Amino acid sequence: MSTAEADTAPLDDVMLAMDVVDTLRHNQDLVTRELSEGNREQQLIDKLREIYRQQGIDVPDHILKEGVTALSQSRFVYTPPKPGLGTTLARLYVARRRWLPALTTAVVLLAVAFGGYFLAYKPFEQSQIEAARNELQVVLPAQMDAVYQTIFEETKVQQAATSADELRSRGKAYAAEGDKSDAERVLAEMTAIRDTLRQVYTLKIVNRTGVKSGFWTFPEINTDATNYYVVVEALDETGKPLSLPVLNEENGVTETVPLWGLRVPESVYRTVEADKRDDGIIQGNTVGLKQYGFLDIDYTVPVLGGAVTRW
Repeated sequence: MSTAEADTAPLDDVMLAMDVVDTLRHNQDLVTRELSEGNREQQLIDKLREIYRQQGIDVPDHILKEGVTALSQSRFVYTPPKPGLGTTLARLYVARRRWLPALTTAVVLLAVAFGGYFLAYKPFEQSQIEAARNELQVVLPAQMDAVYQTIFEETKVQQAATSADELRSRGKAYAAEGDKSDAERVLAEMTAIRDTLRQVYTLKIVNRTGVKSGFWTFPEINTDATNYYVVVEALDETGKPLSLPVLNEENGVTETVPLWGLRVPESVYRTVEADKRDDGIIQGNTVGLKQYGFLDIDYTVPVLGGAVTRW
């Protein structure tokens, strides 16, 4: 049967020819035996006719011959394509329903991740970097300048302005180096000077039930000596007690406390002791004044410059 005839052949004939080929493929021993002996096509056709007759099917000889010819020409037989890029792409396309949803989901997630990173996280990170740079280069130096200017205007002692100026220079150097921690520490020290200048209070000996007005101790480094202390507190202009930072001379630790022991000469301690023993009240209980614009207390009695926060 020619190609033109095959194109116009009835569907039943084509189907029969395909069945003949299928029968031959499933009887490969028969094909090998018959065709290997001089390619006796007619004998194979006879064998096929008998096979179909046993099944009750009458197949015309031209169909049987067409089937034998088709088998020899590998017609109606699927030959897998050779491996290659085109074959791989074709198979992927055919199987797209299996992998396309997962790939689409992965692409969407990847797009969201990249979008979040480049459109959200990176701008946020950059804004944080810019904010930190601005704080170091602009904000902190401006705050140091402002605190220094306040100290310069409010102080009544040159020491405060000098110390603040030295701190400001050091703090700006830290900021320029990117050392935020030390720059903030210096700013805190400058702020403490300003706050100290603004404090106004009276330092008085404590004189109330349950609280010692004074005590004495033997220093650990010299047990032959005796240190005398009066217990004092700072009261603001309204009489409200203040908590102030006090350096404990025994351990070198600064603590913020409402009461502390102020070391005084024995003569002062004995005078206060006698004053309280007289009638239970210490008339001369004022030991110092802290005025606005000054760093230090103006003591009204002799003091030895030491203090303790625990006794």
